[in-house]
Amino acid sequence: MEEDTLSEIKTRAAMDTAVRILTSRGHTSSELARKLKSRQIKPDIVSRVVAECERLNYINDAGTAQQYLEELKRKGYGRRYVLTAMRKKGLDVEIIEDVLHRGYPESEERENAIIMLKKKLPAFNREKDPYKRKSKIYRYLYNRGFSPEVITAVVNSMAD
Repeated sequence: MEEDTLSEIKTRAAMDTAVRILTSRGHTSSELARKLKSRQIKPDIVSRVVAECERLNYINDAGTAQQYLEELKRKGYGRRYVLTAMRKKGLDVEIIEDVLHRGYPESEERENAIIMLKKKLPAFNREKDPYKRKSKIYRYLYNRGFSPEVITAVVNSMAD
């Protein structure tokens, strides 16, 4: 009896901690579990708290993924970068693929790449050697997570 009460108290305290964590921003279930574990909360309590947060819709991995996608698109990142960033957040591959498929078509990625390139074009135009200029553009867009196909299409369209 006493052990059940202690476990219930620890679970309630862990739930309070989870709610405090979730008030700052949306977290994935994986991120929440990791943060609770870092606070030396027992794994069985962590799993109960995460399940309860999911039941209460305090965490919603699909919704968080969609919000994160919109944020990264606004910042001018390509699909490759978004995929990697979402994996780091601990999202399931199925959720990531679904969100990318519905929310970030290649045409929009190409538009984003053009916008990012136009912002940096004055800096790239200072390079006199056309081969080096093109190489720097490729590297810049690749490091922002755009696919080689999109980069090639954008660079070729800018040359016209």
